[in-house]
Amino acid sequence: MVLVAGLGAVAADTGADKVHAAVERIIPGNAPDGIEPSELPGMYEVTFGAEVFYVSEDGRYLFSGSLLDLRSGKNLTEDKRASGRLKLINGVDEAKMIVFSPKQEVKHSITVFTDIDCPYCRRMHQEMPELNEQGIEVRYLFFPRAGMNSKSYKKAVAVWCAADRRQALTDAKAGKAIDMKSCDNPIAEHMALVEELGISGTPTSVLENGQVIPGYVPVARLESILASEAGR
Repeated sequence: MVLVAGLGAVAADTGADKVHAAVERIIPGNAPDGIEPSELPGMYEVTFGAEVFYVSEDGRYLFSGSLLDLRSGKNLTEDKRASGRLKLINGVDEAKMIVFSPKQEVKHSITVFTDIDCPYCRRMHQEMPELNEQGIEVRYLFFPRAGMNSKSYKKAVAVWCAADRRQALTDAKAGKAIDMKSCDNPIAEHMALVEELGISGTPTSVLENGQVIPGYVPVARLESILASEAGR
């Protein structure tokens, strides 16, 4: 979906100044991560995390949507979104994740937003031995879709507070009873990141290049995607 809007007249010197002033007017107090000329003449690319939109150099018009290069076939906007996602993901300390790493060489690492009660999340987790056997590391962040203080949220907290988080997560996803402990935890931070990234479903996997795979994907297919993306 493409959104086009008029921003009104903006008094400023350069194109970037005009764009910055226009953005400040519609989103006050929230500075963009970047404003730079886009591939489309007369338009500037404005980024907020993983969100990208375009503003005319006179600061009057804005549109959101994907900018495609018809010669190369590249989705220029998606490439920028991927960079934004990667920056946000890399800002998370791995100590705030639950990580399942291969015993051998790590060929690929994916960051997965998971919900303990999501059937396809459980199915993906059942394949963890095979994922690790293929050299795929899985770094879990929690996205209890029922929201804060839901049963899924409380299970996520309990898993985090367990002495052995990996085993507790495996047990919880298998439907086994776990000790419903409570402690300081990063689950709310995970959910805030979900909002920033615009993620709406589980499981959602973010690859090493910032590309996203929504939903469950069988191991063989996932391995193929990861190899393809690594070669881009």
